[in-house]
Amino acid sequence: MSKKIVVIGGSAAGPKAAARAKRLDPNAEVTIIQKAPEMSMASCGYPYFVAGVFNNRNALLSTPYGEVRDPHFFVNTKGIVARTETEVTAIDRERRVVKCRDLNSGATDEIPYDKLIIATGAKARKPPVPGIDLDGVTTLQSMRDADFLRRIRDEGTIKKAVVIGGGLIGIETCEALQLSGIDITVIEMLPQILVFLDWELAELLENHVRSKAANVITDVKLAGFIGEDGKLTAVRLENGTELPCELAVLAIGVIPNTDLAQAAGLEIGATGGILVDEHMQTSDPHIYAVGDCVELVHRITGKKTRAPFGDLANLEGRVAGENAALGNSVTFPGTIHTGICKVFDFNAGSTGLSESRARQEGYKDVVTVINASLDKPEFMGAKLLISKMVVDGTTGRILGVQCVGPGDVGKQVAMAAMALLGNLTVADVVNADLPYAPPFSLAIDHFIATAHLMENKLKGRLKGIGAVELKEKLDKGEKPFLLDVRTPGEFDTMRLGIGEMLIPIGDLRHRLNDLPADKEREIVCWCKISLRGYEAAILLEAAGWKNVKVLEGGVMAWPYRREK
Repeated sequence: MSKKIVVIGGSAAGPKAAARAKRLDPNAEVTIIQKAPEMSMASCGYPYFVAGVFNNRNALLSTPYGEVRDPHFFVNTKGIVARTETEVTAIDRERRVVKCRDLNSGATDEIPYDKLIIATGAKARKPPVPGIDLDGVTTLQSMRDADFLRRIRDEGTIKKAVVIGGGLIGIETCEALQLSGIDITVIEMLPQILVFLDWELAELLENHVRSKAANVITDVKLAGFIGEDGKLTAVRLENGTELPCELAVLAIGVIPNTDLAQAAGLEIGATGGILVDEHMQTSDPHIYAVGDCVELVHRITGKKTRAPFGDLANLEGRVAGENAALGNSVTFPGTIHTGICKVFDFNAGSTGLSESRARQEGYKDVVTVINASLDKPEFMGAKLLISKMVVDGTTGRILGVQCVGPGDVGKQVAMAAMALLGNLTVADVVNADLPYAPPFSLAIDHFIATAHLMENKLKGRLKGIGAVELKEKLDKGEKPFLLDVRTPGEFDTMRLGIGEMLIPIGDLRHRLNDLPADKEREIVCWCKISLRGYEAAILLEAAGWKNVKVLEGGVMAWPYRREK
């Protein structure tokens, strides 16, 4: 008798689980039940559809060769029954059936299962504030939302919009609407946008967003929405500010959709997601759960976490599908929270722990370094990268890497993620054999160069100081000697304006008398990216100054307002 495998949810994890199960057990009867009319939606592509990066809606639903993943595709190509616009109303664990209702006809029926896979995803978080139901207040969680926002773009009638939330979806939505010619304001309740980054890198991104004529307001909470005749007219903040607008997009995160699981008596984890083991198996041995509705293990901290990312959903679905078909033979190890997003013509990505998170997790000897450098030679069209590496100073183990800039951030974050998954130390990475050719990278790749800086720091050869620490010193009235070693032309074009003296690196040996006579005086050196700043520090230490530091990342990593 063939095994009956039922999958609830047809977005990302569900179809992957169903396809995997059917491949490994061709005789299995596999059924997907999907509430929405569409299946296998590439939801991470919604902002780009809204922005007009591509115009074919079906591209969000299609295979790489252009076939739409609809019920006909699943039954003909995959041998899988797919029921769309069908709602699962209950799971009867004792009888092993799911109760369904056709959303068009209202007809009800039951589908038996031997193994059940729950892939119910997540729903957009909506705060309980006045005006939440006004026409013009939306999310970007579904195809309906994407269609609505795309129609707004195409009609061109909306002039002002507010995006509530400065996370991944919020910033991507900001870009999509701004590129549509809409005046955008992003509000974020936390002190920074993109909280997977430490503040100084997030601030660089925030400055970049502002440079694109989008306003950003941080550290403020939403109070509610104001409307007339049922239509949105403004967003009200808790500080009393009212932002006139005709559109507001809620992008403040998602909540695991666990209603069915809870009603069926399945165990829910402390984070709010369905509790699963390493096999993606729930508290019921006949039921698995995958995707945005579950909680996972963080592979660095060992703690439970949620990670609503499309790539992880597919990987989890693959594991659950195999286990449902063949028994618990494979495991899913968890997540290190690797993510990336596009921010206009900048990119931002991270993997592992930020500095702030590492300290929160109890690491006592957290060492960081910031590296600003190019992603390839200038003659090949180089673009800037700014990375921050976080390391356990006691063991040298890399705990996390963040990277921002117009360069190839994805490559940097991918390499860093593999280093973290391998529990590599800085010593393991400094001589890594990576591919090199001028069209792709520098001879010493940015990632390895970042590791070199960290190695020098761990060995006491680089005495670095971050922008945040330097700014705090200056704000407290401390007066380190500030030395910019770039050329006069560079200085005239761009400078910090915090009291620094310009002495080009080529002149420094001959102008040591211009430096403080007190050899104990703190000196901070920098250039555009602080490569010349490091050379200057070595020169000054050799000349007898004992407290010389390098501003990590130089001018390009300075997150505060510059004079020029």
